Amino acid sequence: MRDINLPLPVARAVLRPIFRATLNQRAPWRMQRLLLEVGSAAQLVPAGTIIDQIRLGGRPAEKITATKTPRGAVLYLHGGGYAVGSPATHRSLAARLAHQTGSTVYVLDYRLAPEHPFPAALDDAEAAFLELVESSGYLPGQIALSGDSAGGGLSLATAQRLIARHGHTPAALGLIAPWTDPNQIPERDSDLVINRRWSRACAAAYLGGGDSSDPGYAPLTGELVGLPPTYVQVDVSELLHGQCGDLVEALRNAGVPVRFTESTGLWHVAQLQAALVAPAAAVLSELAAFLREAIQPAELRDLG
Repeated sequence: MRDINLPLPVARAVLRPIFRATLNQRAPWRMQRLLLEVGSAAQLVPAGTIIDQIRLGGRPAEKITATKTPRGAVLYLHGGGYAVGSPATHRSLAARLAHQTGSTVYVLDYRLAPEHPFPAALDDAEAAFLELVESSGYLPGQIALSGDSAGGGLSLATAQRLIARHGHTPAALGLIAPWTDPNQIPERDSDLVINRRWSRACAAAYLGGGDSSDPGYAPLTGELVGLPPTYVQVDVSELLHGQCGDLVEALRNAGVPVRFTESTGLWHVAQLQAALVAPAAAVLSELAAFLREAIQPAELRDLG
């Protein structure tokens, strides 16, 4: 199926009421999840995508490939405030990454809050990465971690835990508007996609009875030295824009190689609408190029 290039004002006008109705703290979590699943059908998957339903680290997952000889892997952790979202809602984005990186993309269906608060999602992501290393034949440096929003924060926390507990350093971190400190309260009330009340409800649901100072919950406050090359993307209009800037500054101070893109005119994780909006597709392609280079350095690609 071919992409549809909607003008940005049209896309924003269409999406705003959808997100307002879906990501609403007054709606039950199960209702929000259902609405997102239904809406994900509008996010087109590129032709030639192969999607296999598997289990990874004891959890359901989707294994997405777009070439007969994929090299390396991306473990993708979806966003949704740790309370909503699934491989289905992020299938289009993950499929585009598979096509453009030439790697296998694994999208983990980690456990969601409030039924499964912190550290359930982190435990699941850790287990998934370890299975890729121990049972699927990948070296840690052949696997990139990527994610958006809460999934971006989870990617960072997973990398920190893998390094500290197992000595495994992923190839790279590809973070789309990562939510790396749920303790921070946004200054503004809302952006196009998320609002402060919903984000606070998600933060409380994810924390449960846990310790909000735990760096696994707020990885921005954790150990950043030794992390792999990291790419952070965010739009200037997002509630998380300031937090992403703080993360980039902290990473640079820790000596981590960082690339930072601040788009203008998009919205929170517009990469999910890459099949509908050309500028969103462009920034997603930039992320894919970064991940491809990290997983398959130029000298290795030349051998193929």
